[in-house]
Amino acid sequence: MAFPRRPQVLSLCLLLLFAATAANALHFYLDTNEKRCFIEELPTDTVVEGHYTALEWSESEQKYVDNANLGILVEVDEIETGHNVVKTRGPSDSRFTFTSHDSGDHSICLSSNYGTSWFTNSHIRLHLDIVIGTTKTNEEHDRSHVSELSQKLRDLNMKLEDIRREQQYQRERESAFRDLSEVTNSRTVWYTVAQIGVLIATCIWQMRHLKKFFEERKMH
Repeated sequence: MAFPRRPQVLSLCLLLLFAATAANALHFYLDTNEKRCFIEELPTDTVVEGHYTALEWSESEQKYVDNANLGILVEVDEIETGHNVVKTRGPSDSRFTFTSHDSGDHSICLSSNYGTSWFTNSHIRLHLDIVIGTTKTNEEHDRSHVSELSQKLRDLNMKLEDIRREQQYQRERESAFRDLSEVTNSRTVWYTVAQIGVLIATCIWQMRHLKKFFEERKMH
């Protein structure tokens, strides 16, 4: 039975050169339930993107082939604090992205627990590309931040529009109340004038009636 060649180096160290974007491409071998880790020193708020492709050794074909059932577990930890930054499982060909919250060494580990029995062992060749310092995620964050601000601005405009409508409604109610008050006052004035007119007419009529009554009494 032929086995694939495995490298002697157990771990690889990828160094970030200054603050510029750095790309690292490598391939390595691992078996089922084996974990391979890489140490990366990162500044604070540095974006790291990784792309991996895993192939499994096929005895029947005597070469590495793609296996849709093969899953890769990616774990990223801050070594000094022990904080887990990323823990995700993906297919045999996938990507992962994270941002370093603190400066220092970060452990990037990849493993596969693919296999149905302890007595079977799968040999995997994994190709890994790591890009450090990209601003893609930052741009996405900026776009989401702008979208959030735009939503808040739209909400504020809606509230202002509600206030304008409420003010317009209050002005219309005040105008209607003013018109009603003016009509009521006008009717009150005319009613008072009419009452005074009726009172004057009644007084005149009574005075004439009394005058006529006294004149008739004198004649008798």
